[in-house]
Amino acid sequence: VACGFKKGGVKQFKRNSKVYKKLVEHIGLFPLVMITPSDVNLILGGSEERRKFTDGVISQYNQLYLDDLLKYNRALQQRNNLLRQFASGHYFDIDLLTLWDTHLIEYGVRIHERRKEFVEKLIPVFQQYYSFISEDNEKVSLVYESQLEHKSFEELLKESVAKDRALQYTSQGIHKDELVFFLGDHAIRKLGSQGQMKTYLVSLKLAQFDFIKAISGLKPILLLDDIFDKLDQHRVEQIVKVVAGEQFGQIFITDTNREHIDAIIRKMETDYSIFLVDSGIVTKVP
Repeated sequence: VACGFKKGGVKQFKRNSKVYKKLVEHIGLFPLVMITPSDVNLILGGSEERRKFTDGVISQYNQLYLDDLLKYNRALQQRNNLLRQFASGHYFDIDLLTLWDTHLIEYGVRIHERRKEFVEKLIPVFQQYYSFISEDNEKVSLVYESQLEHKSFEELLKESVAKDRALQYTSQGIHKDELVFFLGDHAIRKLGSQGQMKTYLVSLKLAQFDFIKAISGLKPILLLDDIFDKLDQHRVEQIVKVVAGEQFGQIFITDTNREHIDAIIRKMETDYSIFLVDSGIVTKVP
């Protein structure tokens, strides 16, 4: 796999020297799960961050889902453009709006079904990982919320026409879906400590690993970036016990502290190579 720039600043991606016509052709070919400090945005960020997580996982193994998602977003953009045109031009055409409603409903209903199915399967695996890492000290859950759980998409769009005209954008649909993360009975973003949030995110990503592996039959590459950050030594040891198991394949661990890397390696008891990265230069450590 290679990526670069052609003359004129155009990005180009290749696989086995063959240029991709579309980058989406690459998605899912090399499944990967990455755990980094920036994952905290999944908890503290807006709902868009959590939808991106859900969509990113499902798209790695379901090309039809990715196609529906791209088509939905294009239809949503067109409907929003139309609403703005109505406002600026001081006119309204319900038939034209209904045309885009039809596309949103077609793609949106399928996306909703796949998201719901994914979350239902993810929850027990996620809870099992959290329970192991925390040694049952806390209980966690996550809830998928969607406007489509209460009414059909067609009803939602019809009922929101006046509101959408006033707002000049589409206020109802799966682009408003949310994942709510709970620690006990409360949202973890409000009451969780940094260590609890990190444990939550690691458990979520490990559940993602299991899910992709079960669907694709492939062991995703696992990237652990600064895994010691925000976690006490005991929880780190529990995580190492998990990833040292046979169900995991190739793992990349990065840390600015060599002692942290050595501590992990001693506990994993597996073949490994260490590389030092200094000012962009990579050197293998003997």
